[in-house]
Amino acid sequence: MPNTRRTAYFNARLLDPATGLDAPGALLTEGSRILDCGPTLFNDGLPDGVDAIDLGGLCLAPGLVDMRVTIGEPGEEHKETILSASRAAAAGGITAVAMLPHTEPVIDDEAGVEFVARRAREAKLVKIFCYAAITRKLAGVDLTEMGLLARAGAVAFTDGGHAVADALVMRRALSYASTFDLLIVQHPEEPRLAEGGVMNAGEVATRLGLAGIPREAEVIMIERDLRLVELTGARYHAAHISTGEAVEAIRRAKRRGLRVSCDTAPFYFALTEVDVGEYRTFARLSPPLRGEMDRRAIVEGLRDGTIDAVASDHTPQDQDSKRVPFAQALPGAIGLETMLPLVLEQVHRGHLSLLQGLDLMTRRPADILGLPLGRLAAGAAADLVIFDPDIPWRVDVDQFRSKTRNSPFDERPLMGRAVRTIVDGRIVFDAS
Repeated sequence: MPNTRRTAYFNARLLDPATGLDAPGALLTEGSRILDCGPTLFNDGLPDGVDAIDLGGLCLAPGLVDMRVTIGEPGEEHKETILSASRAAAAGGITAVAMLPHTEPVIDDEAGVEFVARRAREAKLVKIFCYAAITRKLAGVDLTEMGLLARAGAVAFTDGGHAVADALVMRRALSYASTFDLLIVQHPEEPRLAEGGVMNAGEVATRLGLAGIPREAEVIMIERDLRLVELTGARYHAAHISTGEAVEAIRRAKRRGLRVSCDTAPFYFALTEVDVGEYRTFARLSPPLRGEMDRRAIVEGLRDGTIDAVASDHTPQDQDSKRVPFAQALPGAIGLETMLPLVLEQVHRGHLSLLQGLDLMTRRPADILGLPLGRLAAGAAADLVIFDPDIPWRVDVDQFRSKTRNSPFDERPLMGRAVRTIVDGRIVFDAS
């Protein structure tokens, strides 16, 4: 039997970036869908036969959509499973994630896409979508069957943390993708320039005696790809950009009318290369943390809309991968449970409005991936986050739901976090 149970959330601060709604009001769900919402709903009193939840003025927004998440399953379940990642996402107010394909084996065929869908259904928590690889085994040579993979459920195509370095292969991928109006997502880093580097090239790397990755490695790859986008007319997305030059390149491309978008991760607007400190391996990332001027450029790109989305770039690594000398550590950090609070940090500092910050994590990533999510509207999925934007807390990675603890934000004081997360009308996280 279909679920027709009705739940009324009232005395809420409704926030819907898609419509610009920011007002006191209420929302009514029936089963897995939103039935109605708005500032005047229930002005004449609550209807009979509903489960009524008084939010006491807390914020009620569409559930967050995280478009860049690494999960260890299949192949590295000791780092993260679909279940553990789902729990961490729910605790962070995230109701849908897009999983990268660099698993073992790589998600480069229909069986891989179907495996992820099956395991997500078994977990019964957040919605998990997956990318498929652009090239077989992420080798950068032979293209995958993108048309068939899209039909199987792949939301877009990327080689994950590997750049498609060969210009001819990227041209073919963009041409193939444009035939089916599919999205190509690039890790923008010229691999030969980045080879051997472990942090941002510059004074800090020199002082620490570490090999650097020049900032130019990012923008060179983006500029090349933008020429190929112009040639093919394809849809293109630059992932986790970290430099001011990359922001400016995307800004110019948008002005020219190219079908391009980009995202960044909280690491690149909340930290700088200085946070590597005394060889803190939890701050070894790909791309690496940059300088203060780049951090400011990323914030400005978020503010003016050049950067389309914020993704957690959640990359779990176990202790054996991080408790080693800096140059030997694997790059990456977890981020599912800190994405919302770190965007709220920018809101509290006056760099973004609350609706701007939420838009970067709801409607805009959903639209990039073609998902019917990220909105408060009658008939939409009842995927919701209830959060307190002003509650102070301190990051404690030992309390996280993720299997790993590699966060550079451990012990950082923050303000604001998710209180309850709802997926298809079901409560999947409750902090009370």
